[in-house]
Amino acid sequence: MVGAVSKERRETGGAPRCVPLIITEDIELLDDLLRLCAVAGARPEVHHGLPDRRAAWGEAPLVVVGDDAVHRLRGAARRTGLILVGRDQDDPGVWRRAVEIGADHVLMLPDNEQWLVDRIADVVEGVGRPAFTLGVIGGCGGAGASTLACGLAVTAARSGRRTMLVDADPLGGGLDVLLGGESAQGLRWPDLAAARGRVGGGALEESLPELHSLRLLSWDRGDPVVVTPEAMQTVLAAARRRGGVVIVDLPRRVDESAAEALAQLDLGLLVVPAELRAVAAATRAAAAATMVLRDLRVIVRTCGPGGSDGGPGGLPAEEVARLLGLPLAGELPRDPDLPSAQDTGTPPAHDPKGPLARFCTALWDRLPGDRPAAGATQARDPEGER
Repeated sequence: MVGAVSKERRETGGAPRCVPLIITEDIELLDDLLRLCAVAGARPEVHHGLPDRRAAWGEAPLVVVGDDAVHRLRGAARRTGLILVGRDQDDPGVWRRAVEIGADHVLMLPDNEQWLVDRIADVVEGVGRPAFTLGVIGGCGGAGASTLACGLAVTAARSGRRTMLVDADPLGGGLDVLLGGESAQGLRWPDLAAARGRVGGGALEESLPELHSLRLLSWDRGDPVVVTPEAMQTVLAAARRRGGVVIVDLPRRVDESAAEALAQLDLGLLVVPAELRAVAAATRAAAAATMVLRDLRVIVRTCGPGGSDGGPGGLPAEEVARLLGLPLAGELPRDPDLPSAQDTGTPPAHDPKGPLARFCTALWDRLPGDRPAAGATQARDPEGER
């Protein structure tokens, strides 16, 4: 069991230490805790009771106390990040002892080993706010979702944001090709398709190809592989822990892995051409996505140079949003240079003055750095606003 204990919190002074503190006299428990620290990549400081050096108690980012050592902490200064660990599931007194020492959480081993590993690993990685995670979905075939995902990633990286682009569509042809980096060195999905448990965010970032100042997880040119839901959860959780922004290019078909990706998004963008048949197809895609994702908005791709209603059969962007029952996030203008740029390996939004780059920049300017804005977010080509 894992439980939270209410208590008065006090701030601790001094610079935070990078290693957890373990306090226990139970040799068997200590062996288990050292094993879990090793899994998390941590080298803890170990004491049998309250450390003589007052800073060790106040500055440690996490303190794990064995239930056997509670009596040695009575009278110690209250602090946050204190976890009481026991083994007896049937001992009601553990909650009283947790309150005595001001513990944030009570947990029992071995049931909560993974939870504790995750907390220790967070300390090692210095985890702050999670990345703002944005997913892009095509409402129909050829909607331009992958192009938009790449454009958003390129413009985010160019603005100085820590950026990771994740290609979650195994049938999309590979975003490394779209970015002109199919020969770049680094891991691809086949190397991570069976990942589970905990992957270090820093280790993941360093292992992926770096293109245009962003990190990319895409596919190779080998035989198709199945990415398990556990692997998708593991990889995206590691990516989010690094902060910044994570952009996920999603498939139209929502299988178990895609559903796991949708569950981790802060915001989803459904790209729909301003055509009636595209809207009809997008209705199904939206219904599948919103079963998992609460915040889905529509990007309407204009049909011609005259705007969303400037081409044959074009629909106004507001009408497309109304028919889909989704907030309108913006109108994506036509970029006549995209086909030739893709033929030469030039990434989408490479030209900061191009229509796609201006649109993506406008959209990022309307989104907070690490949290989605409340309500519908509008982004338009600044030169096309009326």
